[in-house]
Amino acid sequence: MIDELDRRVIAALQLNGRAPWSSIARWVGASETTAQRRYQALRERRLVHVVGALELDRTRAGSSMLVRVHARPGKGLQLAELLAECPEVRFLAVVTGTADLIVDFVAQDNEQLMRLLFTDLPGAHLITSTECVAVIRTFTSAALWDTGLLPREAAADLRPASLATPFDREDWDQAPQALSEIEHAVAGALAQDGRLPVSTLARRLERSESSVSRALDRLVARGTLHFRTLVEPALLGYEAEFMVWLSIEPDRLDAAGRQLARHSGTKFLAAATGRFNLVGHMVLPRRTDLFRYTGEVIGALPGLNASDVTVHLATLKGAWTRLDQFD
Repeated sequence: MIDELDRRVIAALQLNGRAPWSSIARWVGASETTAQRRYQALRERRLVHVVGALELDRTRAGSSMLVRVHARPGKGLQLAELLAECPEVRFLAVVTGTADLIVDFVAQDNEQLMRLLFTDLPGAHLITSTECVAVIRTFTSAALWDTGLLPREAAADLRPASLATPFDREDWDQAPQALSEIEHAVAGALAQDGRLPVSTLARRLERSESSVSRALDRLVARGTLHFRTLVEPALLGYEAEFMVWLSIEPDRLDAAGRQLARHSGTKFLAAATGRFNLVGHMVLPRRTDLFRYTGEVIGALPGLNASDVTVHLATLKGAWTRLDQFD
């Protein structure tokens, strides 16, 4: 469906979805015009999309609850469509294994979470059981994943200095910082299209370009806003997409999280509450690679008590965006 130049363009955008075309062109080996034209063609084909996403723990945007859902037999896809329409769902995947769906709810507070899970859960009549784990600390996120398709130096060149590995951050104990009115507006607009030029943002928000530019710079410098490049991993050569659910001895959780976060196939990894206290979203080149991965990567983690794997069949939503309905 795409060629090597397309993949390099996507790889550069994965490193920084808002990187200048001049920098992207240098790393993909094409002119700025060609690189930009390739991206526009991929976007029009709904194969790739760049969005701005707020870091939950640095703002007051809410907290994440990952839910493993079992659907009534034959009703999994119908249930997935209903849940995907829920505005509080940030991520949703249809999987196989010990669950049918994985849903990431983001709730502002306990009251909203109780409403979502116990009274207003979409498609509740199609659900046989659920299991919830609350995300309490992030080890790495999808914005930091490197596809490996470009030289390692590309990440240092393209990524903003503020995009630090979460487990190395020193501000976890600091209270979330409230966004100003203009910061909220800028983040909201970039959630639809992360590559909107500042001039376009200013016109849409009816603000001056200088004030919009300063607000954007503040959001990025604080690590509050990052840019996600949404694309099917299979287009980049990763045929196996899955989640790992791990039970780790509490005193080894930090060490296990740091170790697994450094693996090249780890897109997202977080500490959580409940039966599984380390949860990750992973990719590998082939399904058969899972055999060695479970033994050599998961099996080598310190303090491992138990593990489970759910393999993705389809991802319907990521970063609050329907992946099959890009604008």
